[in-house]
Amino acid sequence: MMKQTEDISWMQEALKEARKGIGLTSPNPPVGAVIVKDGILLARGWHEKAGTAHAERNALARLKDPKAAKGASIYVTLEPCSTHGRTGACSTAIIEAGITRVVYGATDPNPAHVGRANTLMQEAGIEVLQGICQQECEQLIRAFSKVQRTGMPWVIAKTAMSLDGCITRPKGEGQWLTGPEARETVQLLRSEVDCIITSGETVRRDDPALTLRSAKISEKKQQPLKVVLTKVGLNENRYQIFQGENKARQVVEQPLEETLKLLVSNDQVNTVLLESGGELMGAFLDAGLVDEMVIYLAPIVTGGPSAAIGGKGANTLSERLNMSEIIFRQIGPDLVMRGIVNEQQQALER
Repeated sequence: MMKQTEDISWMQEALKEARKGIGLTSPNPPVGAVIVKDGILLARGWHEKAGTAHAERNALARLKDPKAAKGASIYVTLEPCSTHGRTGACSTAIIEAGITRVVYGATDPNPAHVGRANTLMQEAGIEVLQGICQQECEQLIRAFSKVQRTGMPWVIAKTAMSLDGCITRPKGEGQWLTGPEARETVQLLRSEVDCIITSGETVRRDDPALTLRSAKISEKKQQPLKVVLTKVGLNENRYQIFQGENKARQVVEQPLEETLKLLVSNDQVNTVLLESGGELMGAFLDAGLVDEMVIYLAPIVTGGPSAAIGGKGANTLSERLNMSEIIFRQIGPDLVMRGIVNEQQQALER
Protein backbone atom coordinates (compact mmCIF):
# COMPACT_ATOMS: atom_id res chain seq x y z
CA MET A 1 0.00 0.00 0.00
CA MET A 2 2.86 2.37 0.85
CA LYS A 3 4.46 1.76 -2.54
CA GLN A 4 1.19 2.47 -4.34
CA THR A 5 0.74 5.72 -2.40
CA GLU A 6 4.25 6.79 -3.42
CA ASP A 7 3.55 5.88 -7.06
CA ILE A 8 0.40 8.01 -7.06
CA SER A 9 2.21 10.93 -5.45
CA TRP A 10 5.03 10.89 -8.02
CA MET A 11 2.58 10.47 -10.91
CA GLN A 12 0.80 13.61 -9.70
CA GLU A 13 4.13 15.40 -10.08
CA ALA A 14 4.42 14.05 -13.63
CA LEU A 15 0.89 15.31 -14.35
CA LYS A 16 1.90 18.80 -13.18
CA GLU A 17 4.67 18.71 -15.74
CA ALA A 18 2.38 17.42 -18.49
CA ARG A 19 -0.18 20.21 -17.97
CA LYS A 20 2.49 22.75 -18.91
CA GLY A 21 2.20 21.44 -22.48
CA ILE A 22 -1.57 21.83 -22.92
CA GLY A 23 -2.18 23.66 -26.19
CA LEU A 24 1.50 23.56 -27.23
CA THR A 25 2.29 20.07 -28.49
CA SER A 26 -0.04 19.18 -31.38
CA PRO A 27 -0.07 16.91 -33.23
CA ASN A 28 1.57 15.23 -30.22
CA PRO A 29 -0.09 14.93 -26.80
CA PRO A 30 1.05 16.75 -23.64
CA VAL A 31 3.23 14.42 -21.54
CA GLY A 32 5.13 14.82 -18.29
CA ALA A 33 7.84 12.79 -16.56
CA VAL A 34 9.78 12.76 -13.30
CA ILE A 35 12.85 10.70 -12.36
CA VAL A 36 13.02 9.46 -8.77
CA LYS A 37 15.64 7.48 -6.82
CA ASP A 38 15.46 6.40 -3.18
CA GLY A 39 12.44 8.66 -2.67
CA ILE A 40 14.27 11.74 -3.98
CA LEU A 41 13.23 13.69 -7.07
CA LEU A 42 16.18 13.90 -9.45
CA ALA A 43 14.69 15.63 -12.51
CA ARG A 44 11.50 16.79 -14.21
CA GLY A 45 10.57 17.07 -17.87
CA TRP A 46 7.66 17.80 -20.18
CA HIS A 47 7.07 17.72 -23.92
CA GLU A 48 7.23 21.35 -25.02
CA LYS A 49 6.57 21.19 -28.75
CA ALA A 50 6.26 18.68 -31.60
CA GLY A 51 9.67 17.94 -33.04
CA THR A 52 11.46 18.59 -29.74
CA ALA A 53 12.48 16.11 -27.06
CA HIS A 54 9.72 14.10 -25.41
CA ALA A 55 9.12 14.36 -21.67
CA GLU A 56 11.30 11.37 -20.78
CA ARG A 57 14.30 12.64 -22.75
CA ASN A 58 13.79 16.14 -21.34
CA ALA A 59 13.87 14.77 -17.81
CA LEU A 60 16.98 12.69 -18.53
CA ALA A 61 18.71 15.73 -20.02
CA ARG A 62 18.07 17.72 -16.84
CA LEU A 63 19.84 15.28 -14.54
CA LYS A 64 22.77 16.98 -12.83
CA ASP A 65 24.66 13.69 -13.16
CA PRO A 66 23.54 11.42 -16.06
CA LYS A 67 24.87 8.41 -14.16
CA ALA A 68 22.31 9.07 -11.40
CA ALA A 69 19.61 7.48 -13.59
CA LYS A 70 21.10 4.03 -12.99
CA GLY A 71 18.74 2.17 -10.67
CA ALA A 72 16.18 5.02 -10.67
CA SER A 73 12.45 5.02 -11.46
CA ILE A 74 10.76 7.19 -14.06
CA TYR A 75 7.11 8.21 -13.84
CA VAL A 76 5.49 9.14 -17.16
CA THR A 77 1.89 10.16 -17.85
CA LEU A 78 1.85 8.28 -21.18
CA GLU A 79 3.39 4.98 -22.25
CA PRO A 80 6.92 5.74 -23.53
CA CYS A 81 7.20 5.80 -27.31
CA SER A 82 8.85 2.84 -29.01
CA THR A 83 9.47 4.21 -32.51
CA HIS A 84 11.97 6.73 -33.89
CA GLY A 85 10.29 9.87 -35.23
CA ARG A 86 11.80 13.37 -35.27
CA THR A 87 13.34 12.43 -31.92
CA GLY A 88 14.64 9.06 -30.74
CA ALA A 89 12.43 6.47 -29.08
CA CYS A 90 12.01 7.20 -25.36
CA SER A 91 11.98 3.51 -24.45
CA THR A 92 15.50 3.25 -25.92
CA ALA A 93 16.68 6.28 -23.94
CA ILE A 94 15.25 4.80 -20.74
CA ILE A 95 17.05 1.50 -21.31
CA GLU A 96 20.35 3.19 -22.15
CA ALA A 97 20.13 5.42 -19.06
CA GLY A 98 20.00 2.39 -16.76
CA ILE A 99 16.58 3.12 -15.27
CA THR A 100 15.22 -0.01 -13.60
CA ARG A 101 11.55 0.86 -13.03
CA VAL A 102 9.04 2.57 -15.34
CA VAL A 103 5.60 3.65 -14.11
CA TYR A 104 3.15 5.18 -16.57
CA GLY A 105 -0.49 6.24 -16.53
CA ALA A 106 -2.15 6.00 -19.96
CA THR A 107 -1.41 3.49 -22.70
CA ASP A 108 -0.57 4.76 -26.18
CA PRO A 109 -3.91 5.18 -28.04
CA ASN A 110 -2.19 4.42 -31.35
CA PRO A 111 -3.04 0.70 -31.91
CA ALA A 112 0.22 0.24 -33.82
CA HIS A 113 2.26 1.29 -30.77
CA VAL A 114 0.33 0.16 -27.69
CA GLY A 115 2.29 -2.31 -25.56
CA ARG A 116 5.45 -2.26 -27.70
CA ALA A 117 7.42 -0.24 -25.16
CA ASN A 118 6.47 -2.71 -22.41
CA THR A 119 8.01 -5.58 -24.32
CA LEU A 120 11.20 -3.69 -25.12
CA MET A 121 11.74 -2.50 -21.57
CA GLN A 122 10.83 -5.77 -19.90
CA GLU A 123 13.20 -7.64 -22.20
CA ALA A 124 15.89 -5.23 -20.95
CA GLY A 125 15.11 -6.25 -17.35
CA ILE A 126 13.12 -3.13 -16.44
CA GLU A 127 10.11 -3.42 -14.13
CA VAL A 128 7.07 -1.84 -15.81
CA LEU A 129 3.88 -0.76 -14.03
CA GLN A 130 1.00 0.82 -15.92
CA GLY A 131 -2.35 2.39 -15.02
CA ILE A 132 -1.29 4.67 -12.13
CA CYS A 133 -3.62 7.73 -12.13
CA GLN A 134 -4.90 6.35 -15.42
CA GLN A 135 -8.09 8.40 -15.59
CA GLU A 136 -6.29 11.72 -15.08
CA CYS A 137 -3.60 10.78 -17.58
CA GLU A 138 -6.17 9.73 -20.19
CA GLN A 139 -8.16 12.93 -19.66
CA LEU A 140 -5.05 14.92 -20.46
CA ILE A 141 -4.69 13.29 -23.91
CA ARG A 142 -8.38 13.11 -24.90
CA ALA A 143 -7.86 15.14 -28.04
CA PHE A 144 -4.85 13.13 -29.18
CA SER A 145 -6.68 9.87 -28.46
CA LYS A 146 -9.72 10.93 -30.48
CA VAL A 147 -7.54 11.84 -33.45
CA GLN A 148 -5.82 8.45 -33.25
CA ARG A 149 -9.16 6.58 -33.11
CA THR A 150 -11.25 8.58 -35.57
CA GLY A 151 -9.17 11.11 -37.51
CA MET A 152 -11.37 13.84 -36.00
CA PRO A 153 -10.33 16.57 -33.55
CA TRP A 154 -11.70 17.11 -30.06
CA VAL A 155 -14.33 19.87 -30.34
CA ILE A 156 -15.04 22.23 -27.44
CA ALA A 157 -18.15 24.37 -27.96
CA LYS A 158 -18.11 27.62 -26.00
CA THR A 159 -21.08 29.93 -25.67
CA ALA A 160 -22.18 32.76 -23.40
CA MET A 161 -25.87 33.36 -22.76
CA SER A 162 -28.41 35.06 -20.55
CA LEU A 163 -30.21 33.08 -17.87
CA ASP A 164 -33.04 32.44 -20.33
CA GLY A 165 -30.69 30.96 -22.93
CA CYS A 166 -30.48 33.94 -25.29
CA ILE A 167 -27.79 36.10 -26.82
CA THR A 168 -30.17 38.92 -27.76
CA ARG A 169 -28.49 42.32 -27.51
CA PRO A 170 -29.68 45.83 -28.33
CA LYS A 171 -28.26 47.33 -31.50
CA GLY A 172 -25.03 49.15 -30.77
CA GLU A 173 -24.24 47.22 -27.57
CA GLY A 174 -20.84 45.48 -27.37
CA GLN A 175 -20.44 41.84 -28.29
CA TRP A 176 -20.10 40.59 -24.68
CA LEU A 177 -22.79 39.51 -22.23
CA THR A 178 -20.35 38.46 -19.51
CA GLY A 179 -17.97 40.52 -17.38
CA PRO A 180 -14.20 41.07 -17.75
CA GLU A 181 -13.28 38.28 -15.32
CA ALA A 182 -15.15 35.70 -17.39
CA ARG A 183 -13.68 37.05 -20.62
CA GLU A 184 -10.20 36.54 -19.20
CA THR A 185 -10.95 32.83 -18.69
CA VAL A 186 -12.06 32.64 -22.34
CA GLN A 187 -8.56 33.78 -23.25
CA LEU A 188 -7.12 30.89 -21.24
CA LEU A 189 -9.58 28.49 -22.89
CA ARG A 190 -8.38 29.64 -26.33
CA SER A 191 -4.81 28.91 -25.26
CA GLU A 192 -5.73 25.22 -24.90
CA VAL A 193 -6.69 24.74 -28.54
CA ASP A 194 -5.07 24.58 -31.97
CA CYS A 195 -7.94 26.11 -33.96
CA ILE A 196 -10.91 28.41 -33.38
CA ILE A 197 -13.97 28.03 -35.60
CA THR A 198 -16.64 30.69 -35.94
CA SER A 199 -19.45 31.50 -38.35
CA GLY A 200 -19.82 34.07 -41.08
CA GLU A 201 -22.84 35.44 -39.23
CA THR A 202 -20.78 36.00 -36.07
CA VAL A 203 -18.11 37.81 -38.10
CA ARG A 204 -20.70 40.05 -39.76
CA ARG A 205 -22.45 40.80 -36.47
CA ASP A 206 -19.54 41.18 -34.02
CA ASP A 207 -16.36 41.58 -36.13
CA PRO A 208 -14.35 39.53 -33.57
CA ALA A 209 -10.56 39.15 -33.60
CA LEU A 210 -10.50 35.76 -31.80
CA THR A 211 -6.88 36.29 -30.78
CA LEU A 212 -4.93 35.48 -27.62
CA ARG A 213 -4.42 38.68 -25.65
CA SER A 214 -3.75 37.61 -22.04
CA ALA A 215 -0.45 38.10 -20.25
CA LYS A 216 -1.17 34.84 -18.39
CA ILE A 217 -0.70 32.78 -21.57
CA SER A 218 2.70 31.18 -22.20
CA GLU A 219 4.94 32.97 -24.70
CA LYS A 220 5.46 29.55 -26.29
CA LYS A 221 1.82 29.48 -27.41
CA GLN A 222 1.24 30.48 -31.02
CA GLN A 223 -1.98 32.14 -32.13
CA PRO A 224 -4.51 29.40 -32.99
CA LEU A 225 -5.56 28.83 -36.57
CA LYS A 226 -8.85 30.67 -37.25
CA VAL A 227 -11.53 29.30 -39.57
CA VAL A 228 -14.75 31.03 -40.61
CA LEU A 229 -17.51 28.73 -41.84
CA THR A 230 -19.90 30.59 -44.09
CA LYS A 231 -22.67 29.88 -46.59
CA VAL A 232 -21.62 32.88 -48.66
CA GLY A 233 -18.18 34.41 -49.02
CA LEU A 234 -17.23 37.43 -46.90
CA ASN A 235 -15.42 40.57 -48.03
CA GLU A 236 -12.17 40.07 -46.15
CA ASN A 237 -11.25 43.74 -46.29
CA ARG A 238 -14.15 44.60 -43.97
CA TYR A 239 -13.33 42.40 -40.95
CA GLN A 240 -10.39 42.32 -38.57
CA ILE A 241 -10.32 38.51 -38.36
CA PHE A 242 -8.90 38.46 -41.91
CA GLN A 243 -6.14 40.98 -41.23
CA GLY A 244 -2.52 40.49 -40.17
CA GLU A 245 -0.20 37.50 -40.24
CA ASN A 246 -2.62 35.18 -38.47
CA LYS A 247 -5.61 35.98 -40.66
CA ALA A 248 -8.55 33.60 -40.72
CA ARG A 249 -9.34 31.12 -43.44
CA GLN A 250 -12.78 31.08 -45.07
CA VAL A 251 -14.52 27.77 -45.68
CA VAL A 252 -17.61 28.14 -47.87
CA GLU A 253 -20.37 25.51 -48.03
CA GLN A 254 -18.26 22.53 -46.96
CA PRO A 255 -19.66 19.69 -44.79
CA LEU A 256 -18.72 20.08 -41.13
CA GLU A 257 -17.21 16.63 -40.73
CA GLU A 258 -15.07 17.07 -43.84
CA THR A 259 -13.83 20.41 -42.51
CA LEU A 260 -12.80 18.83 -39.21
CA LYS A 261 -11.01 15.91 -40.85
CA LEU A 262 -9.06 18.28 -43.10
CA LEU A 263 -7.97 20.31 -40.08
CA VAL A 264 -6.42 17.14 -38.65
CA SER A 265 -4.79 15.89 -41.84
CA ASN A 266 -3.66 19.21 -43.31
CA ASP A 267 -3.05 21.39 -40.25
CA GLN A 268 -2.17 18.87 -37.52
CA VAL A 269 -5.02 20.08 -35.34
CA ASN A 270 -5.95 18.06 -32.25
CA THR A 271 -8.33 20.45 -30.49
CA VAL A 272 -10.91 22.88 -31.89
CA LEU A 273 -12.80 25.61 -30.06
CA LEU A 274 -16.18 26.49 -31.56
CA GLU A 275 -17.15 30.11 -30.83
CA SER A 276 -20.25 31.01 -32.78
CA GLY A 277 -23.88 31.98 -32.70
CA GLY A 278 -26.78 29.62 -32.21
CA GLU A 279 -27.20 28.38 -35.78
CA LEU A 280 -23.70 26.93 -36.24
CA MET A 281 -23.59 25.77 -32.62
CA GLY A 282 -26.82 23.86 -33.17
CA ALA A 283 -25.56 22.37 -36.42
CA PHE A 284 -22.47 20.97 -34.68
CA LEU A 285 -24.61 19.50 -31.90
CA ASP A 286 -27.15 18.03 -34.33
CA ALA A 287 -24.30 16.33 -36.20
CA GLY A 288 -22.85 14.86 -32.98
CA LEU A 289 -19.55 16.69 -33.46
CA VAL A 290 -19.21 18.34 -30.02
CA ASP A 291 -17.16 16.56 -27.35
CA GLU A 292 -17.14 19.18 -24.62
CA MET A 293 -19.11 22.31 -23.76
CA VAL A 294 -18.19 25.46 -21.89
CA ILE A 295 -21.26 27.56 -21.12
CA TYR A 296 -21.09 31.01 -19.54
CA LEU A 297 -24.25 32.29 -17.86
CA ALA A 298 -24.60 36.04 -17.35
CA PRO A 299 -26.97 37.14 -14.53
CA ILE A 300 -29.39 38.83 -16.93
CA VAL A 301 -32.61 37.96 -18.74
CA THR A 302 -32.90 39.26 -22.29
CA GLY A 303 -35.70 37.38 -24.00
CA GLY A 304 -35.89 38.03 -27.71
CA PRO A 305 -35.36 35.92 -30.81
CA SER A 306 -31.63 35.12 -30.61
CA ALA A 307 -31.12 31.72 -29.01
CA ALA A 308 -27.61 30.80 -27.88
CA ILE A 309 -28.05 27.27 -29.25
CA GLY A 310 -30.25 26.51 -32.25
CA GLY A 311 -30.42 23.59 -34.63
CA LYS A 312 -33.06 20.91 -34.97
CA GLY A 313 -32.65 19.79 -31.38
CA ALA A 314 -33.79 16.53 -29.81
CA ASN A 315 -37.17 15.08 -30.69
CA THR A 316 -36.84 12.00 -28.48
CA LEU A 317 -35.13 11.06 -25.22
CA SER A 318 -32.59 8.95 -27.08
CA GLU A 319 -31.54 12.00 -29.15
CA ARG A 320 -31.06 14.24 -26.16
CA LEU A 321 -27.51 15.04 -25.11
CA ASN A 322 -26.28 14.29 -21.62
CA MET A 323 -23.42 16.02 -19.80
CA SER A 324 -20.88 14.38 -17.50
CA GLU A 325 -17.73 15.35 -15.57
CA ILE A 326 -19.37 18.73 -14.97
CA ILE A 327 -17.51 21.53 -13.21
CA PHE A 328 -19.26 24.73 -12.09
CA ARG A 329 -17.40 27.93 -11.21
CA GLN A 330 -18.48 31.44 -10.36
CA ILE A 331 -16.29 34.04 -12.04
CA GLY A 332 -17.14 37.55 -10.96
CA PRO A 333 -20.89 37.94 -11.43
CA ASP A 334 -21.04 35.14 -14.02
CA LEU A 335 -21.34 31.36 -13.78
CA VAL A 336 -19.43 28.95 -16.04
CA MET A 337 -20.14 25.27 -16.57
CA ARG A 338 -17.72 22.90 -18.30
CA GLY A 339 -18.49 19.27 -19.07
CA ILE A 340 -18.24 16.38 -21.49
CA VAL A 341 -21.04 15.77 -24.01
CA ASN A 342 -22.48 12.25 -24.20
CA GLU A 343 -25.40 10.89 -26.15
CA GLN A 344 -28.25 10.32 -23.71
CA GLN A 345 -28.92 6.77 -24.90
CA GLN A 346 -25.30 5.80 -24.39
CA ALA A 347 -25.42 7.24 -20.91
CA LEU A 348 -28.56 5.22 -20.10
CA GLU A 349 -26.95 2.02 -21.35
CA ARG A 350 -23.84 2.34 -19.16
